[in-house]
Amino acid sequence: MSCSCICSFTSSISSSSTLTSPRKSFSVNSTPIIHSSLQGTVTQPKSSSVAEPLLLNAVRGKDVERPPVWLMRQAGRYMKSYQIICEKHPSFRERSENVDLVVEISLQPWNVFKPDGVILFSDILTPLSGMNIPFDIVKGKGPVIFNPLLTADDVDQVREFVPEESVPYVGEALTILRKEVENKAAVLGFVGAPFTLASYVVEGGSSKHFTKIKRLAFSQPKVLHALLQKFASSMAKYIQYQADSGAQTVQIFDSWATELSPVDFEEFSLPYLKQIVDTVKQSHPNLPLILYASGSGGLLERLALTGVDVVSLDWSVDMAEGRKRLGPDVAVQGNVDPGVLFGSKEFITNRINDVVRKAGKGKHILNLGHGIVVGTPEENVAHFFEVAKGIRY
Repeated sequence: MSCSCICSFTSSISSSSTLTSPRKSFSVNSTPIIHSSLQGTVTQPKSSSVAEPLLLNAVRGKDVERPPVWLMRQAGRYMKSYQIICEKHPSFRERSENVDLVVEISLQPWNVFKPDGVILFSDILTPLSGMNIPFDIVKGKGPVIFNPLLTADDVDQVREFVPEESVPYVGEALTILRKEVENKAAVLGFVGAPFTLASYVVEGGSSKHFTKIKRLAFSQPKVLHALLQKFASSMAKYIQYQADSGAQTVQIFDSWATELSPVDFEEFSLPYLKQIVDTVKQSHPNLPLILYASGSGGLLERLALTGVDVVSLDWSVDMAEGRKRLGPDVAVQGNVDPGVLFGSKEFITNRINDVVRKAGKGKHILNLGHGIVVGTPEENVAHFFEVAKGIRY
């Protein structure tokens, strides 16, 4: 994906060969005993009616029988059923801005795998048009910002985001998803973090060296801070809007913040993330917020300072070490290497069990350490969910 295209996932798997694996039991310190057994299809949860979704209970530290599981970049790209939709609707923006298509794509994985999180199919750049920043997402190229923001005058032209007016389809889709999923899984929304959004609109799209955003940061910091403030205010409103529309938790993607040194992260990212969290918690104190930044091993302690409920670890961080560094009050998400899904089923099983063991019991959402990679075998995704849902603490 371009980093902005962090969407949900979809599948066209209608059947899979019968899969079996030996039952594995182990206990390390206070970590769980895991029993994995595969029968080829993902079974329904034991109870079809629960007061709260498993994911929310886990984040809040309640007693749960296993870690909840969903996958980043859940919708689209490598899945056959999504590719069929792409043939009929080749524009990504059409697919992500049409209520019916958004709902259909978001529900595809739910209908097949019954994950514990159903994430909205969208993009972190979706709010830009409503902020007077024209853009598109071009197949094979990724995000394209037609008029990159380089000056104070450019930033002055940026409007604060009013989601009810600019993206009503997001609210409508979330409301429908909540009704469809009920409380059998948590409905997730997501937004981009201020520095990551600023990186896109200053660089003009994706970047390798981030020279333009760093030039602005280090030569005209007041201009960048003005832009970051607009994004912070707007994304706080966007999270509130998503929550009011049906999202039960929201993930913040600060995908490019790890291009900053720790001292620069503390100036150009951390304050604005903290502002978003503080603002949202004032109006929605019980809404769990997840923060993900790829390659964040050097910034973990600083990520926790934002006040989010969950820090999502990428696969470069050992889960046990991440737990220790973050402390007991912060839930964790992750962090199986997406490349593992290209391995054998036994290898996938072992890596899932390793992560769950190291995460320990409770306050853990099982996920990948990044989004699913294009070309990932669909049957391996099915196996991932089968193993994950067979785990028991």
